[in-house]
Amino acid sequence: MQPQSIAIIGAGTAGLTTAALLAEQGHHVTLIERAETLAPVGAGLLLQPTGLAVLKEMGLHQPMLEYGARVDALVGHTRDGRRIMNTAYRSLDDHSHGLGIHRASLCHVLDQHLQTLPHTRLMSCTVSAVDTADNQATVIAEKAGEPCRLSFDAVMIANGSHSRLRPAAWTRYDRLYPWGAMWAIQPMVDSFAAPLLQQRYHRASQMVGILPTGCRPDQPAQPLASFFWSLPVAQMRHWQRADFDFPGWRNQALQLWPQLETLLAPLTHPNQLLPATYRDVIMHHWGENRLGIIGDAAHAMSPQLGQGANMALLDARAIGLAVAASDTWPQVWDYYHRQREPQIRFYQRMSRWLTPAFQSHSRTVSSGRDLFFPIMERVPWLRMQMAKTVAGLKSGLLS
Repeated sequence: MQPQSIAIIGAGTAGLTTAALLAEQGHHVTLIERAETLAPVGAGLLLQPTGLAVLKEMGLHQPMLEYGARVDALVGHTRDGRRIMNTAYRSLDDHSHGLGIHRASLCHVLDQHLQTLPHTRLMSCTVSAVDTADNQATVIAEKAGEPCRLSFDAVMIANGSHSRLRPAAWTRYDRLYPWGAMWAIQPMVDSFAAPLLQQRYHRASQMVGILPTGCRPDQPAQPLASFFWSLPVAQMRHWQRADFDFPGWRNQALQLWPQLETLLAPLTHPNQLLPATYRDVIMHHWGENRLGIIGDAAHAMSPQLGQGANMALLDARAIGLAVAASDTWPQVWDYYHRQREPQIRFYQRMSRWLTPAFQSHSRTVSSGRDLFFPIMERVPWLRMQMAKTVAGLKSGLLS
C-alpha cells in the first residue's frame, strides 16, 4: 500500500505497537491520546509466549525481559491447600514462559521504540467521534479546550475496553462484567518470589492472585508483585465508605491465604487498593472501509486467561501484515479478519465459559472446577491443550 496518513486513538499496548509497525512501513502515523503524558500507572499484566514472539520480531524482547519477571506456570489452590490448577509452559517446550510486567514498563518499552520512528503525537486530545467516507476519515476532537477536526486516510480505535467510539452497528454485545477486582502493586516478598502466577480460591466467590510484575521504569531496582482481590462490582463502592471495615477485610484475606501477611503488611487503608472493572465486548467485525477497532476496544474480555495485552500485540501484528500485503483498505480488513477472527472468537468463548468458575456465587460451578481441573492436569493431551490455551496458541477447541 502507498504511504497513508493513519490516526491511532489510544496510546496503550495496541495503539503503541500498531503505531510503531505502521511507521516502520513509511506510513504517516498520528498517535492521539487523551492523557497529558504516558505516566507509570496501571496494574501488572501477563505476557504470553505468542505476545512475546511479536515483541521479539520487533526487536524488543530483550528490553522487555529486563523489566519483566519470568512466569513458568499458573498455579491455583483451594483455601484448604488442595491444588486444582497447575498449567506449566514447559508442557509446550523447554523454552516457553510467560512474563509478568507492569503496564507502565510495557508501554515504556513500546514508546521508546516508537520515538525512534517518524510520527506525530497529540497528547491531551479527547476524541468524541470518528466519521468515515469513501476517501477519508475524520476525527472530531478537543485539544486544550479547543474543538478540532482532523482528516486521515484511515483511523484505528485502540482506546481500551471502555471505549465510546465503537460503532453501535458493529457491536453485538457490550456489558460490564458483574465481577471485578481490587488491586495493588506491592514490593515483592520472598514468600511469593517464585516464577509463578499464584491464586487461592474459596469456592468461586473468593479469589486472590499474586503476579510477579518485574519493575517500573522509574524504579528499576525494586521488584514488584501485583495483588488482586476478586469481588462483585456492586461491592466496590463499600471500599469508599468511611466506615469500611478494612481490618476485617484483611482478616478475611489472611484466612483464605495466611502466607499473604507479609505482602499485605504495608496495606493499612482501603484507598491503597484500586478498583478494576472489565467489559465483555463482542463485535460483528472489527474493520470496514477506513475505520478499524483493535485491542480491548474491539474484544474486551475477562482477565481469567491473561490474554488482554497478548491479543493487543497480535492485533497490531496482523494490522501491520495486512497493510503491507494490501493495496486498498477493504483488502486490509479482508486479510485482517481471516487472520484474527478464529482466535478472537475462541478466546472470547473460553473467557465467558471459564469466568463463572472463578468469579461467581455458584457452588455448583466451582465444585465442577475443583473436580475436573485436576483430572485435566493428569491427562497429557488435556494438559497440553490447557497450556496452549494459556499461551495464546489456540484458534479453536481442536486447533
